[in-house]
Amino acid sequence: MKIRNMMIGAIAAAVAAFSLPAFSQQPIVIKFSHVVANDTPKGHAAEFFKKKAEELTGGKVKVEVYANSTLYKDKEEMEALQLGAVQMLAPSLAKFGPLGVKEFEVFDLPYIFDNYDELHKVTSGPVGRQLLDKLEAKGIRGLAYWDNGFKSFSANKPLHTPEDFKGQKMRIQSSKVLEAQMRALGCLPQVMAFSEVYQALQTGVVDGTENPISNLYTQKMHEVQKHLSLTEHGYLGYAVIVNKKFWDGLPADIRAKLEDAMGQATRYANQIAKVENDKSLEAVKASGKTQVYTPTAQERLAIKKVLVKTHTDMESRIGKGLIQSIYKETGFDPAKL
Repeated sequence: MKIRNMMIGAIAAAVAAFSLPAFSQQPIVIKFSHVVANDTPKGHAAEFFKKKAEELTGGKVKVEVYANSTLYKDKEEMEALQLGAVQMLAPSLAKFGPLGVKEFEVFDLPYIFDNYDELHKVTSGPVGRQLLDKLEAKGIRGLAYWDNGFKSFSANKPLHTPEDFKGQKMRIQSSKVLEAQMRALGCLPQVMAFSEVYQALQTGVVDGTENPISNLYTQKMHEVQKHLSLTEHGYLGYAVIVNKKFWDGLPADIRAKLEDAMGQATRYANQIAKVENDKSLEAVKASGKTQVYTPTAQERLAIKKVLVKTHTDMESRIGKGLIQSIYKETGFDPAKL
């Protein structure tokens, strides 16, 4: 009996010795889901983060990137993150309004930023951080802002003046600001998931939409849109977010390395955003399927004057103080238009 017990003990010890190191070597898996193509600024940045995270942690973290809505669609991914079914997302900033953090819709205000320098004063500064911190109450930790680019309008008719927009059915993300923007132009806003837009344009369910050029091109929307007007009227960016419980539960050294990887990925993302959009614009032109138009200074100003009125209209929703704090950072004065 004594020998039998000794043998059982030895076997148990051997199993434990074999199992514990094996278990400890299992990588921490981060499922990173997003809805755009791999060949976009966000797609490239997600892959860059994956590479850096795995390198810096010495393989202790494995990042699985699911692009192009292969794991979750627009309307599903936020709930999946909160439930812990996915650990990381990079949703467009418009997605946080429906979540109950309406302040993020300030990024949807048309012409609130005229260029990347103005934008980065906000996203890299205290105003941007304060907004990310508001996600904590939703079980979400905000890590960074990634640029996509400035949006332009596309449709099956020329869009040169405010009058050209009247009656057009335009796809938008779910955002009260974007709805107000389209109504200011006399359009009929249609909320729709990003993955459904191509077919809706192809079948005439909607007449047009707004996108950074990299999204327009990689989703092949230029194949079903006859005209593109380079209005650059609004910004489309993303917040890289994680499930807060998951993030807080990581070992401190792992979390620090992932923060380093995210910092590098963010710099990379914001460097390539304009480059990718410029490349996509040349590809759209080369396709010959969409006529690309650059509004004159007078035409752009006429559209801008119409759209900037939404800033005042949205003060009660977003917060006048927040809008004014961005004006202060960028130097924008709507009264001077």
